[in-house]
Amino acid sequence: MSAVDFDKLKGRIQALRAKTIDNGCTEQEAIAAAAKVAELLDRHDLSLSDVELRAALCERIVFQTGRKKRIPLESCVGAIAHFCDCRVWREALPGGEIGYVFFGLRPDVTVAHYLAYMIDNTVRTELGRYKTSPAYLKFRHNERALANSSFALGMIASIAGKLTAMKDARDVANRGGGREIVVLKSTTVDTELIRLGLTLRRASGGRRMVSPDAFDAGSAAGEALSIVTGIDAA
Repeated sequence: MSAVDFDKLKGRIQALRAKTIDNGCTEQEAIAAAAKVAELLDRHDLSLSDVELRAALCERIVFQTGRKKRIPLESCVGAIAHFCDCRVWREALPGGEIGYVFFGLRPDVTVAHYLAYMIDNTVRTELGRYKTSPAYLKFRHNERALANSSFALGMIASIAGKLTAMKDARDVANRGGGREIVVLKSTTVDTELIRLGLTLRRASGGRRMVSPDAFDAGSAAGEALSIVTGIDAA
């Protein structure tokens, strides 16, 4: 992707983010638009030669959580990175805050960062709605913190499943052309990680206590989020 093309992509994502903040489009539409951009990147990558793909530059971009503790989004960053053909890891930022570092080809990490922002924002919005529901109000005050985290985890798990299924479908469609673009991009990213002396290891997910009712409500909210890509991302 040329610098001009990338600038257009970056400008498109920034415009979508601004529109969402100003309520110019729904969060669901913004997530769908980012998914559409990922599809367009697939088409662009298929047009490149193997040499051009291997020569592409890798970058890192950090999603700042503003928190010193892990947030529910952590359960989705792996799916986001997979969806965007990049790598992700957790990193302690100055001041002790947690950040999630997306690493890969420049267009891919840009889309990944935007998706992380939109998904995190969408879950917070839906949690706000859930807090006004009769089901939530049945929780005692000392149970609501657990209900909040359980709802967010349920919704995050549902969205992560959607992204994984969409990515798998894209990969199957792209393999129809006879080229393993995902393998080429993965090799490019892994080679750069090795050059930088970075070794990633899978972190233990650990066990979390959840409220089943709140988790199920979050899962339902995630299922209701229809991430279709039939909208114009141009």
